[in-house]
Amino acid sequence: MPAPHLQSYKDRATKHSNPAARALLQCMEAKKSNLAVSVDVTTTKDFFDIIEAVAPYVCLIKTHVDILEDWNPGVTTRLQHLSREYNFLIFEDRKFADIGNTVALQYSSGLYKISSWAHIVNAHPVPGPSIITGLASVGMKLQEERGLLLLAEMSTRGALTTGSYTTDAVRMARAHRDFVIGFIAQHRMEGIGLIENAVDEDFLILAPGVGLDAKGDTMGQQYRTPTEVVTQCGCDVIIVGRGIIGTGHDIDAEKVKEQARRYQTAGWEAYEKRIVTNQLLGE
Repeated sequence: MPAPHLQSYKDRATKHSNPAARALLQCMEAKKSNLAVSVDVTTTKDFFDIIEAVAPYVCLIKTHVDILEDWNPGVTTRLQHLSREYNFLIFEDRKFADIGNTVALQYSSGLYKISSWAHIVNAHPVPGPSIITGLASVGMKLQEERGLLLLAEMSTRGALTTGSYTTDAVRMARAHRDFVIGFIAQHRMEGIGLIENAVDEDFLILAPGVGLDAKGDTMGQQYRTPTEVVTQCGCDVIIVGRGIIGTGHDIDAEKVKEQARRYQTAGWEAYEKRIVTNQLLGE
């Protein structure tokens, strides 16, 4: 049996026990897209102009609802409607980083009530396993598709998410595979921190810092191409922000659509190359 990332998204979907992971892989296969668009803007008009432009081309919309200056409860209602209409999942990039009881409240309550609308959230493993059990105490009780990503690696220059930090994050995930569906990372995580062979281990890898044109910015971000991320490093989803949405102001919907199609095509071709290469090696 080939490694999980060398199998098709369709085949991997049949083996995942977590509903959110299964739904994401099924969406990717159906839309021929491994593209997530990061909608980091401060007004709801720009937010929805971007989402409606990219929705046909993505498997995932990544949000930061706490930066919307004119947020209101209707935002997430409309977002859920678009998710169903265009068949994409919602990933709230909350990066939880507190003790279990606190993150459970942050996830379920307060202004945003994230657990009621976000299919996927993420967390820093810094607090230890209690952050997973806290979030799972909310997400696992819902009759909905809910899953958690741990931040194992980051794409910024000088990030501390290396070495034993990454190893410990992977070990934490293995102990909670019912709710942890994968990682924010730059490479595959199979084999990291293994004491004995892992059976049917298939964590999704979502990779930020993807660009077809720029190689970085003035704030330490570093970009790699879809080929580097998907074909060479085995990641599953490419996360693209400014390469598609530009500055996030005065949105030109046609330009955003054009870039979304461009990245969708590049990401899918990189995935197909990975699968075909494995098939040829297996012959």
